[in-house]
Formats: sequence, C-alpha cells, structure tokens
Amino acid sequence: MQEAVRYIEETYKKIKKRDPEQVEFLQAVKEFLSSIEPVLTAHPEFIQQNILERMIEPERIIQFRVPWMTDQGEIKVNRGFRVQFNSAIGPYKGGLRFHPSVNQSIIKFLGFEQVFKNSLTGLPIGGGKGGSDFDPKGKTNNEVMRFCQSFMTELQQHIGPDFDVPAGDIGVGAREIGYLYGQYKRLNGFEAGVLTGKPVFLGGSLGRTEATGYGVVYFTDEMLKDMGQSFKGKKVVVSGSGNVAIYAIQKVHELGGTVIACSDSNGYIWDPNGINYSTIKQIKEVERKRISEYIHHHPKAYYYEGSIWDIEKNYQVALPCATQNEIDGMKAKKMIRNGVIAVAEGANMPSDLDAIEVYQDAKILYAPGKAANAGGVAVSALEMSQNSQRLSWTFDEVDEKLKNIMKSIYIEVRDTAEMYHTPGNFVAGANIAGFMHIAESMISQGLV
Repeated sequence: MQEAVRYIEETYKKIKKRDPEQVEFLQAVKEFLSSIEPVLTAHPEFIQQNILERMIEPERIIQFRVPWMTDQGEIKVNRGFRVQFNSAIGPYKGGLRFHPSVNQSIIKFLGFEQVFKNSLTGLPIGGGKGGSDFDPKGKTNNEVMRFCQSFMTELQQHIGPDFDVPAGDIGVGAREIGYLYGQYKRLNGFEAGVLTGKPVFLGGSLGRTEATGYGVVYFTDEMLKDMGQSFKGKKVVVSGSGNVAIYAIQKVHELGGTVIACSDSNGYIWDPNGINYSTIKQIKEVERKRISEYIHHHPKAYYYEGSIWDIEKNYQVALPCATQNEIDGMKAKKMIRNGVIAVAEGANMPSDLDAIEVYQDAKILYAPGKAANAGGVAVSALEMSQNSQRLSWTFDEVDEKLKNIMKSIYIEVRDTAEMYHTPGNFVAGANIAGFMHIAESMISQGLV
C-alpha cells in the first residue's frame, strides 16, 4: 500500500510541475488518482511499468490557427485543438467543443475523461477530444459554415475513420457537424465513418441525438432499482437546456418522474407543473433563444437568474447536464438539504472535488460523468458500426442497445467498487474498471 501511495503522489507532483496552469486537467487527474490506490496495491506490475504517467500524458496534442470571415468581411482568428489522448483499445473517439472557454487545459481534461468513459462502454474505441474557442452563439449560419470549413481544412489532416473519429459536444450540434462533414468530404471524398453525430440522411444513427440524455437516465434508473426505488413520483432538477438536458427531461418523464427545473448560462426555470421538454426543445434548438423565453409559453412557471443549484425546492434526483464545475461543496450541501438522494452527471466533471466529498460523506447515490454520460459515445460507436456495414438500424434497435450498454456499465462499476472494498463508491468503481481495461491493453502492446 505504501508503495502505491508513494507512486501516486510522485506521479501527481510530476504532472502538476509540468503543467501547473492547467487547472481543469489537474482536477480531473486528481479525481482519478484519488481512487486508484487499491488496484495498484493489488497489481504492483502497473507501478513497475509506470503505467500512470504513461496514461496521463496524451499521445499527441495538435493546436492550429482557424482564420474565418464575418458577413461584414471582417477577418477573425480562433484557435483549434485536437488531443489524441490514448489509442490502446481503438481509434481516438471524442467530441469537438466550440465555446469561448476552450483552451488546452479544458481539452486535455475532456480527453482524459473520455479515455475512461470509452473504455467503460466495452467498445473498441480510444479517447480524444477537440474544439475551438469560437463561440457559435450570435453568429449567422453562413459565419458558422465558414468557420467550420476553415476548422476542418486543418483538422482533416489529423483524423480518419480508423484513426480518429470526432463528434459533437457543447456548441457543436447537427448544423456544425453537417458543415464539418461537408468540408471533409470535399477534401477527401466520401467517408461516412470519419464523424459521428451526423444527420441521419448523411449516414448518422437514429437515437444518437437522444443518446447521452437517455443514457444518463438509464444509468440513474439502474442505481435507483438497486435501492428498491425508481423515478416514479420523484422530482428531478436538470441543469442545462442543450441536447443532453432536453432528452434527459424527456426520458425522466417517460419513466414517471417530474423535472421541475432546468437552466442555461443566464438563469433557470422552475415549473411546478413539470418542465415541458417540447417547449425547451423549440426555444433552444429551433429558435436558439434564452431559457427565459419559457415563461412566455408557460405563465405559471418562474424564471430566476443565477445557478440552478441555488434553488430552494424539494427534489430527490439531480442531473447536472450543463458544464464543468457547476456544483461546488456549498451547492452540494444545499442539494442534500433539499432532499437529493441521487446525483448522476450528464455533463463532464460538473461537480468539483469538494462537491464529490459532500456526496460521499452523505452516502447518497453518485454517478460520475465518465460512467453516467457514456451513452453518447456508445451510440457514436454504434454509428461507426452502421457506417462500416452500410446499414441503418431502427430507433428502437439503437435504443435497446443503448439501454443494455448503460446497464452493463452500471453493473461493472458497481461490482468493481465492491471487488476493491469500496461498495457504493461509483467513482472508485468507474475509475478502476476503466483503468484496468486500458492498462492491460497498453502493457500488452509494449512500451509504445
């Protein structure tokens, strides 16, 4: 045990010294390392092979300039990124994020989390992530198209259907994927499997749009079932109002729960009658307006500025589906005072380290994003399979496969936590299970 603890501490010091300014990346690494000691103690060969440092350092980081022109003829320049983190179990797979906050630290943290998430699906995909500090909000369709074409002109040199397969993330939806794919095809010819999350008529998969939101609810449902409970009759708060949040809201309602609040970056809606997911979908995906518009459609609802996690209402399930570090320790304590018994992350790292400690001290059900929100990448991998076979599965076929994958992830996470003497600790279960798949694969391939 002492050797494992010392190895973990020395590895983290080395990583922190190397990139002290990369706060988000260091946070993700620290969360991972906090639960990995039992498996290193049981497998000292991982220490001898220095597997942690090899796993935490990305295989490749690509940064490039993205020049583009506004409708007024003004020339703008953004930064583009792609982190190809780990390919031990398959081609790099992970989304593209277009948001002003994007920098190398954000992309590395997302790529690091993606490696373990992809591993947990049981599908042959490695981990990567990419994006740009470009903000699609407030841009015209033509401006977004020109940016996407410029971005893909560089990115296409570094990706391929059997090498690196990007998808969407925050700020990259069907519109952006369509423009990105059009430029890739223009430069390389038809290769449907090079991007996932495509519109169905371009080779996309039915069910991909819904996958992350549905998946986090399926995972949460499995957690609740193990406690002899279900969504039926429960009040739920979902942060965000993008793709993940919208379909999480829909699935919660189908399973008998009631989502009473959702949000965007400005504020949140509380609807005592239950959030109408069709209205949210119209406002955010079609009209591309702020969540505050909801009260014009539903006058009995209320809009408040600020964080949704400051809400003073009773609810039992929290599904953070917005962005990283939206919940700190103080907000986590408030959630538990409000009656929360289960938290499952639809976003990547929405709970900071203090919040996670609060959940675990209170012994509530807590599912980290790398396990709970793996549904999106799972269906992306299913899209790759359909593209390779030139097939298109029905929505019900894809949804059934997604449900089975999320159930399998839950069982593996739960059983791994018990195997390493941390029953109910799904952070440890997810980290150790994901780690084992990758570590064994890396060692089997030699020092590469």
